[in-house]
Amino acid sequence: EFKECFSLYDKKQKGKINASDLMAVMRCLGASPTPGEVQRHLHLHKIDRNTELDFSTFLNIMYRQTKQEEPEKEILTALSMMDRQKTGVITVSELRAKLTRLGEKLSEEE
Repeated sequence: EFKECFSLYDKKQKGKINASDLMAVMRCLGASPTPGEVQRHLHLHKIDRNTELDFSTFLNIMYRQTKQEEPEKEILTALSMMDRQKTGVITVSELRAKLTRLGEKLSEEE
């Protein structure tokens, strides 16, 4: 899956992608890096935003990114911020309002 997505952005078929495409490739694979995180990954590998990176470097970056992402923790933090009374509970209507404000389209069942 990683190689397939990487290959989609390997426009010159040289086994490399543009550093400027890194965020798009990472998101294609389900990661959620911020622009700052992408910049830090590039800096760590001494890669300029206008150059290319190979698949091996990409795998290393993806490994580091997935290690630092903790979706459950992020979700719990977001939910606790919505819990104004600190009861450990939010209403369905509160969750629906927040998600639809963020652009999610929800059916009644969802």
